[in-house]
Amino acid sequence: MAEKKISNKKYEAELARLQIELVKMQEWIKSQGLKVVVIFEGRDAAGKGGTIKRITEPMNPRITRVVALPAPTEREKTQWYFQRYVAHLPSAGEMVIFDRSWYNRGGVEKVMGFCTEEEHQDFLRSCPEFERMLVRSGIKIIKYWFSVSDEEQERRFQKRLVTPTKRWKLSPMDLESRNRWVEYSKAKDIMFAHTDIKQAPWYVVNSDVKKHARINCITHLLGQIPYEDTTPEPIVLEDRPVVQGYVRPPMDDQTFVEEVHSKL
Repeated sequence: MAEKKISNKKYEAELARLQIELVKMQEWIKSQGLKVVVIFEGRDAAGKGGTIKRITEPMNPRITRVVALPAPTEREKTQWYFQRYVAHLPSAGEMVIFDRSWYNRGGVEKVMGFCTEEEHQDFLRSCPEFERMLVRSGIKIIKYWFSVSDEEQERRFQKRLVTPTKRWKLSPMDLESRNRWVEYSKAKDIMFAHTDIKQAPWYVVNSDVKKHARINCITHLLGQIPYEDTTPEPIVLEDRPVVQGYVRPPMDDQTFVEEVHSKL
């Protein structure tokens, strides 16, 4: 029996409520000097980007920032694998969201042959220790894996083909992933076996229904950081001072954007 989907009205109301709580959490992170890393991984078209967008929508980008790194440069390829990610870790009072992360080596690099078997094995050994080291330094790590069925992923791929604003999401890597479903599944299983550690466990989000995934993930995220409501008291604005001695330049001296809305 198919799962009953949340209505748009209930979804919008709950999302609005959760976003208010996200702002409260953000202010707590800032006031307490917390350092938080949230990692989003999962299948292509699993809905990671949409969830990240809803999380960051009400947030202050100076406190909550998204890191989505491109493919490594030739110079970065010669560095210690984790080096380019370390540069983006949070300072006190910040939350960093990784839209894909160092787990590229456990997934796409492994499946597509972008790393050697020796490099993959070294990653599996090093990653848990790397994350334990970060946790010991005071960084809170929260890891989400977005799980989507083969059928739903295919439906979303097909939709992207006919939606101009989404066609850019179909990269050659995404298309190739369609042919390597089993390989990605095996790589994920191996990765989980090595990196689902007590200090930084994996949390799996069922994302066959995007709205459900967003509500569930945000609710879980809020529960990972015990926060208090430090919302400032309402501000009472005093009357503005009376303007004296200022004459505004003629409006004709300025170039305005055409008001095309009046022609619609």
